Amino acid sequence: MENFKKRLLLSITGENYSHCVERLKEVKEEGINTVALFHQHISLKNRKEIYKKIEEAGIEKIPLVHIGEDVKKEEIEFLFKKYETRYFTIHESDFGVLSKWKGFYKNLFLEMSTDNEVAKNVKVEKIGGFCVDLAHYQKQKDRKTIDYEYVYNRRNNKKLFRCNHLSGYSFEEMEDLHYVKSIKDFEYLKHLPTFVFGEVIAIEVNNPIKDQLKFKEYITALISNKRQ
Repeated sequence: MENFKKRLLLSITGENYSHCVERLKEVKEEGINTVALFHQHISLKNRKEIYKKIEEAGIEKIPLVHIGEDVKKEEIEFLFKKYETRYFTIHESDFGVLSKWKGFYKNLFLEMSTDNEVAKNVKVEKIGGFCVDLAHYQKQKDRKTIDYEYVYNRRNNKKLFRCNHLSGYSFEEMEDLHYVKSIKDFEYLKHLPTFVFGEVIAIEVNNPIKDQLKFKEYITALISNKRQ
């Protein structure tokens, strides 16, 4: 795909605060100034510390942030203004608290679950569109879930497909992988339809930044010949 490498972001990820701090140290060492951020598992108190460390790391832009339902509107405003974040990705359950983010609906993007259920209050047209988690999409397809149908039935509405999370995938287990042991775990990307790929694609793995840099090169080569 054209300019795919520019669209593919390294990410500050982790299952807890210390993991995120470690990724930030690695980013600073590598001199990287643009990343995505996954801090949905981090408490508000620790998120405030993360924001301080992001500035210390010399990060200038954070195009995509995956948020949890406890994220305050003030945090979104801060990230929007200081780091030019335009993609805030949410879960289906977050439609229950959507009103507290009023004013930013067009910057919210839905990551579908893989539980074979779509709640009645989930209306992707009400927000900016989808953040298609690419491994989730493959999992949904393999398991023939309702979640898959919800996304696939909107395939002709290109404006809804705006951004992505990208992790590994095991065809054998039909599971997404957030710690990648082999580059072969990205092979599924070759089989995905082009409509699911958005403008910004965030690598979502718990591997160190050096691993992510290698993954980025491999993934770019793997699917750069896919056509829109």
